Amino acid sequence: MSSPDRFEERSEENKEALTEPVELTVESRAHGWRLDHYLKRLFPNHSRARLQKAIESGQVLLNGLKVKASRRLRVNDRIGVELAEADDNRFEPEDIPLEILYEDEAIVVINKPAGMVVHPGRGTYSGTMAAALQFHFDQLSDVAGRHRPGIVHRLDRDTTGVILVARDNQIHQRVSSQFEQRTVRKEYRAIVRGIPDLESDYIRTHVCVHNRVREKMMVCAPGGRSREAVTFYQIGERLGRFSLINLHPHTGRTHQLRVHMQHIGNPIVADRLYIGEDRLTTGHLSGNPLKGETLIARQALHAFRLTISHPVSGNEMTFEAPLPEDMQTTLAAMRTVG
Repeated sequence: MSSPDRFEERSEENKEALTEPVELTVESRAHGWRLDHYLKRLFPNHSRARLQKAIESGQVLLNGLKVKASRRLRVNDRIGVELAEADDNRFEPEDIPLEILYEDEAIVVINKPAGMVVHPGRGTYSGTMAAALQFHFDQLSDVAGRHRPGIVHRLDRDTTGVILVARDNQIHQRVSSQFEQRTVRKEYRAIVRGIPDLESDYIRTHVCVHNRVREKMMVCAPGGRSREAVTFYQIGERLGRFSLINLHPHTGRTHQLRVHMQHIGNPIVADRLYIGEDRLTTGHLSGNPLKGETLIARQALHAFRLTISHPVSGNEMTFEAPLPEDMQTTLAAMRTVG
């Protein structure tokens, strides 16, 4: 870990807002990358603009020196990171129940429910998983900031399932490296409209922020700020005018699975943002969507399985979260109509 004298002197009030310093060593695959791009991949919960400001202000040092955000990295470069967290008294620990799938001294694995935001932001400062984690655990990593305790990756508000939490900064770095190097295996379940043309296939596109709706992503041409997105899918079950799909994302872009299924003409049901309908009813199954009882009132997407190398033992571990009740109910109704 980096020592305090590698960083510029700061006022006492600023020191109180700093996370513990972290030192990273650049691996071979990142040779030639820009410093800010590399940090964005390691700390996805921080915006690139915020990381660039941190670099400019000396909160990030390369081999003990202050450099530009555009500096190209070399193998075995040492990066010292000490990110300041904006003070926000609206974030407090909350006694919110959590379904713990696994826990040891290094990691915690949670089954996230629908409707729970992972960390505060965009006007949501209560009821978050971050607040629940702060209440239930004495020690969690703070690499991603005070408002994101232990959080290595995230799920959308209405996506359910497996999410992994790191209990200290060293563990956080090791797990983040697995996500960065794409050695983590993720598998999702989704209920979609229609049945894909192929039994299984890769979806390879570039995605970027939607040109009219900033909250959405869209498939776009390579170049500019677009990012490559790759998903492998398999049909799990045919259900009349719907199907259950197994999804294996090879990259981790925002809304990737939702965008990709829409792109091939099989959007996820009840996805308000991407298809404009916030629920699926029994009426949809019978061909009269204006009538019937609600089966599911959020996008039918579930993070079913996550496989990692344990950050301490190195042993491969797989964690699974059973399908939530609303998706089970929906599938049962579809099989009856089927």
